Amino acid sequence: QVQLVESGGGLVQAGGSLRLSCAASGRTFTFYAMGWFRQAPGKEREFVGTINRNGDNTYYSDSVKGRFTISRDNAKNTVYLQMNSLKPEDTAVYYCGAGDKFPATSRLLYNYWGQGTQVTVSS
Repeated sequence: QVQLVESGGGLVQAGGSLRLSCAASGRTFTFYAMGWFRQAPGKEREFVGTINRNGDNTYYSDSVKGRFTISRDNAKNTVYLQMNSLKPEDTAVYYCGAGDKFPATSRLLYNYWGQGTQVTVSS
């Protein structure tokens, strides 16, 4: 079992930045690739990006590529999502997930999820 807790969400103006964190506990963090997904009201949960176990490889959706950066600190059991140049369409609840495969863009490939953190971008 892995427990995941996201934090760092909030309200930001368009063009601003936020950094989300996802702290893991339980089973060894380095067993898992980590992914970030988001879900806007009335929409399905969509893939944002993912990072491999070692933290030396990442993969992003086209909608965030060049603006968002995923990193992880295995010593702190934490994965981060740095979001720059935010747009109103980035508004969503952001979730982190832990899974066995990389790169995994389907939410079905993630075994564990956090509770989510709200990001709201105002225009």
